Amino acid sequence: MSGKITSLHQGLDPVGLRRLRDRMFEPVDVASIAVFRILFGAIMLWEVWRFFEHDWIRLYYIDREFYFKYYGFEWVHPWPGDGMYYHFIAVGILALCIMTGFFYRITSWLFFLAFTYWYLLDQTRYLNHLYLVVLFAFLLALMPAHRARSFDAMRRRRIRSDTIPAWCLWLFRIQVGIVYFYAGIAKLNADWLRLEPIRTWISKRSDYPIIGPLLESESAAWFFGYGGLAFDLVVAPALLWSKTRPWAFAACVIFHVLNKCLFNIGIFPATMLAATLIMFSPDWPRKLCFFFAPNPKRQNNPSRQLEIPTLHGNCIVALVVLYLAFQVLVPLRHFLYPGNVHWTEEGHRFSWHMKLRSKSARTKVFATDPERDKTWEVPLKSYLSRTQRKKMGKWPDMCLQFSHYLADKYREDGYENVEIRVQTRVSLNGRSRKFMIDPDVDLAKERRTLWPAKWILPLVEPLPGYETSADDPLD
Repeated sequence: MSGKITSLHQGLDPVGLRRLRDRMFEPVDVASIAVFRILFGAIMLWEVWRFFEHDWIRLYYIDREFYFKYYGFEWVHPWPGDGMYYHFIAVGILALCIMTGFFYRITSWLFFLAFTYWYLLDQTRYLNHLYLVVLFAFLLALMPAHRARSFDAMRRRRIRSDTIPAWCLWLFRIQVGIVYFYAGIAKLNADWLRLEPIRTWISKRSDYPIIGPLLESESAAWFFGYGGLAFDLVVAPALLWSKTRPWAFAACVIFHVLNKCLFNIGIFPATMLAATLIMFSPDWPRKLCFFFAPNPKRQNNPSRQLEIPTLHGNCIVALVVLYLAFQVLVPLRHFLYPGNVHWTEEGHRFSWHMKLRSKSARTKVFATDPERDKTWEVPLKSYLSRTQRKKMGKWPDMCLQFSHYLADKYREDGYENVEIRVQTRVSLNGRSRKFMIDPDVDLAKERRTLWPAKWILPLVEPLPGYETSADDPLD
């Protein structure tokens, strides 16, 4: 009987899986993960402070009547009254707990849930770096990043360790590499290779001291365009190789500092620089700071890793593989949609398409009551904030959401068969304005799905094409 059990166990635990599991659970130094935990918590605390300082909580989550929702998360709504202020206070406290490693196992998961809720409230607030924060928060919650330099490690001797399983380190490294690499892949498009919109953006920064006049030159456009492309594609492997690591890190600092100075991209530069440190040798903090010096009492037992039960280890392996498969495949989904993703926006989110397009839109929405043979223009200012109006015209999905919202509102007022049509003329990377949505389609009758939308008109004008059509009635 025992022989049958052993045979069954071996059948469920093939050699290849055992080797992978053993490699994933090899002990590596916890120091770099602990540094990132501290920096991540500090950056998140700073982000919460910025929301209070600029009164963004009221502007974005209290004063608005309508919120654009992510597909499948229409049920997520802001807290009533002053609830959002309390929510942000809680997020700040949880960020502080992550930074200090205070009740880390609980507070890290609570932070992940609280920040994800905040993130899902309104699509107009979508930013790649906020999505990255959600991912980093999830990864930190999975990992025992509180084993060193934390209040938990001070209070509970049994969790103290100078090591962490290797899968924790490599999962972070691969995630950082995915962000950089896919950002580079996304730049391999016709507009970017013709240096748009980067040429236009940097030329508008000519008033910067010292480097301002240089930004108007064609050489500067080539440097930022093709230099940024090369940087994104090679920086991750260059950071992992010790011989190129100093040069790659110097390039990271220059790249992110320039991004911070030239573009308004919030906490992304600081977050990525903090994450970049994980690409270094995992014990690098011990070589620079006595705060991370290993405890001599634990030198004879450098690893707290115990024999990992097969089932537990295999579950970790499966979770890591599924997570990485999701991260690798989701950014590619826009290839399943027809047309230019920067025009249609179908599959754009969660794909690390960062700073690749400049879009402006002039949008009008019309409601029609066929029973009364009456058509009128909808006063958008009565329903949407300035930011929402500016964003909606560039995103077909948002136009559809707002059309459904309007139709429901008008039905409440007695317009049972109301029709909603959107006229939005959009300019992409300097092209002349063209209709992005078929103005003859009643969007109130179009379903919101993940399938390609037939009512989105194709982009037919290539670069160059910077003049605006003289007969554009919305100009």
